[in-house]
Amino acid sequence: MLDLGWFSTGRDEAAKLLLDTVYQHTKNGDIPARISFVFSNREPGESEQSDLFFSLVKSCGIPLVCFSSKEFQAKMSGKLKGTDQETGLPLWRLEYDRQVMRLLSSFKPDLCVLAGYMLIVGKEMCRKYNMINLHPAKPGGPKGTWQEVIWTLIQERARETGVMVHLVTPELDSGPVVTYCTFPIVGGSFDRLWQELGSRPVTEIKREEGEDNRLFRLIRQHGVIRELPLIVATLKAFAQGKIKIENGIILDNAGRPIAGYDLTEEVNRIVEGK
Repeated sequence: MLDLGWFSTGRDEAAKLLLDTVYQHTKNGDIPARISFVFSNREPGESEQSDLFFSLVKSCGIPLVCFSSKEFQAKMSGKLKGTDQETGLPLWRLEYDRQVMRLLSSFKPDLCVLAGYMLIVGKEMCRKYNMINLHPAKPGGPKGTWQEVIWTLIQERARETGVMVHLVTPELDSGPVVTYCTFPIVGGSFDRLWQELGSRPVTEIKREEGEDNRLFRLIRQHGVIRELPLIVATLKAFAQGKIKIENGIILDNAGRPIAGYDLTEEVNRIVEGK
């Protein structure tokens, strides 16, 4: 059985949905795994949304470990200054990760999932754990937030995008691709919205419509409905031994290095309810 660690700031409804969905799939045996702990960089009382997230964790009977990064930063402000030359992270962040690893020393997860964890993970923690993260683009696609990704797709008049899970490294959104799915953003309703867009520059669209732009919203809609299925399919693939991580390299079930495991067909079946 796959032993999972779960890292989340717990800042919104999406964080609760991610955890609850995966938990239910482990509970019914669809994913042969267990979530051995949930870690949050917030503590009870810091945020109403995080407190709701913590209530969900406790209702699932999952051990919860909290350690406030906000309070730790304030405590270290006069003691640890400067940045790490290799990663560019503040020195207090690296020390924070060391404290987190001490708090989690009794757990031995096979795989850790970053699910709305709003901190960049430092090099020492990346070396200690196999950690995966969701990114709203296909391999080789735009980096940044989901908003930045979509604006880049529109600016480049892209024909396809996707969602991927990648190995966490200190370099944001740059780790090796673990799994992915792709989908077209042309054809059907997309074509009409691209035509409406014409040759208008992204700067103008942002200024006049922003995220209310219909093409922007449609791309986001198609991405969001694939995020949870991709995470579920990814964890199932790990638990079934179809993929694994060794020394930062993604391997298939025969032990061969791969540049990501394509789960497009499986994700589409889930999305279509087949």
